Amino acid sequence: MAAAKQALVVALIFTIIVFVSAASKNRTKSLNIIKELNRKGPYIGLITVFSTEEDAFFATGSFKPDPKHPFVDLSGRRFRVGKVSGRNVIYVSCGIGLINAAAATQQMLDVFDIKGIIHFGIAGNVNNSMSIGDVSIPKQVANTGIWDWVNMNRTVDSGDVAQLDIGNYNAPKGNGTNLLGHIGYDEEEFFSESGEPSSAEPLFWANITPQWLQLASNLEGMKLEQCVNSSLCLPEKPKLVVGLKASTADIFVDNAAYRDFLFQTFGVSSADMESAAVVMTSLSNGFPVIVIRGLSDLAGKQQGDNAVRKFGSLAALNTAKAVLGFIENIPEHAY
Repeated sequence: MAAAKQALVVALIFTIIVFVSAASKNRTKSLNIIKELNRKGPYIGLITVFSTEEDAFFATGSFKPDPKHPFVDLSGRRFRVGKVSGRNVIYVSCGIGLINAAAATQQMLDVFDIKGIIHFGIAGNVNNSMSIGDVSIPKQVANTGIWDWVNMNRTVDSGDVAQLDIGNYNAPKGNGTNLLGHIGYDEEEFFSESGEPSSAEPLFWANITPQWLQLASNLEGMKLEQCVNSSLCLPEKPKLVVGLKASTADIFVDNAAYRDFLFQTFGVSSADMESAAVVMTSLSNGFPVIVIRGLSDLAGKQQGDNAVRKFGSLAALNTAKAVLGFIENIPEHAY
């Protein structure tokens, strides 16, 4: 029995060594390819989130893969290398949520010769003057998911930027008290290349790079798609709007009351789960960044089921069209 256990342990150790060795060899191969690719740079970094957005982008046929190294695999993500409108690009799907978005952005900036980041995808619409299918290119993005959640008999921190009293939404309405208490919205801690090491500044609104936002203004008035197919169309032609505000949190917003609270309190027009992380990470490292989001649903304001399953693909297609238009506006001499 002892001999059998010893043999099992030896076999397990050998398996681990083989696995680690293979993983190390694969990473070394990827890093060698990256060195070769960076000699052809710089690149525009393209970051989206999940398959619906990815499928819409590649379906345009505008992405031309690098003939020698069309992709590089790192840390479980596939970074696709190619050109769009003659510009060098590297594309990655980061995965849902703030952590995935920040991790993928930092890795892209660390290992590739990147000129700037274009983050795109779909989002919930929290602005009644906007419609499903519209595309928003915000001027500011905030992480509205940093909360001080306190008891009903306590007050939120006086330094918080906003407050949500859950008792105000009791149904039926009573005296305004609720065991869930109050939520105070806090600021980010922003570290940057231009700041002092290990010294963060408070930041709620992260500003999109002004020069890129100015370039994006040229896209207003562009034609967007109105129909998913011959039998499913939006009632109005979608529009592209530059200069609104966006909210990010690890929350899929599908609640009318919370939707209205976000709009009334922060003046945001869209809600997603990644944009603030991409923007904060890019700005922290000193890189230009822009966000392009297509509105796929009403974030809970609708009657019946959320519309993201019906119109998500259309919103993603309109987003992809806006991304391609923006890339074409980037001066070629920048590369």
